[in-house]
Amino acid sequence: MSDWSPSRWTGVFDEQSARFRAAVGAADLGARVPSCPGWTFTELTSHVARFCQQVTTYLASGSTVALRLDPPRAVADPLAHLDAELARAAEVLATTPGNRPVWTFSPAAPDLAWVWHRRAAHELNLRRWDAQATLRTLDPTDPDQAIDSLDELLGTLLAARQLGDEPPEYQGSAVVATEEGRAWFVRLVPGQVPEVRPADPGEPADARLHGRAATLLYQLRGRMRLSGTGDERVLKGLRMS
Repeated sequence: MSDWSPSRWTGVFDEQSARFRAAVGAADLGARVPSCPGWTFTELTSHVARFCQQVTTYLASGSTVALRLDPPRAVADPLAHLDAELARAAEVLATTPGNRPVWTFSPAAPDLAWVWHRRAAHELNLRRWDAQATLRTLDPTDPDQAIDSLDELLGTLLAARQLGDEPPEYQGSAVVATEEGRAWFVRLVPGQVPEVRPADPGEPADARLHGRAATLLYQLRGRMRLSGTGDERVLKGLRMS
């Protein structure tokens, strides 16, 4: 766990939720969202509402096993549904202790509630980016927030995908380094939890990615073109849409 805390992640969730809601409220819900192929603002809005429902279900139930959530349902007013789910998530995030035992989604993460606090903060930031980028009203991303989101992506989300139903079949190592001074060494091996640790200065690797934290974040989340060097398969292996 980083030097962040559940209350700080909840604050980010609240801030990004407000920005996301303002963006989708100003949009034509039928308009396409280029950073989410196949989605319109309706699908983007529904995705965020569904995500919030997932977060609150786990945190409110305290389940230590994976749950089968109700299937998505059509709603007459996507924005009203979004408002209800955002409000419920904000309440539950703010009142759930970070050390509460609860099932989480990654073999590289502990089964503790703070993992969901972190996930909620960074998912809402990503979806805020999707909405604002489409409308050309993009707010800058705080560097500390981008660094923590990168840490989550490399240290938690990659492991969930690596051990998923369709794991990548390539392997190799990479160094991801931010201009702000944080650097990670990542080794990918099919069917295994990735090795992720702080990178040593000048450490050799099959691929390298360097830049501002926010730029690296959106490159690795598939929102910008990758600008790294070395083995392209490894670089693409770090990328998550």
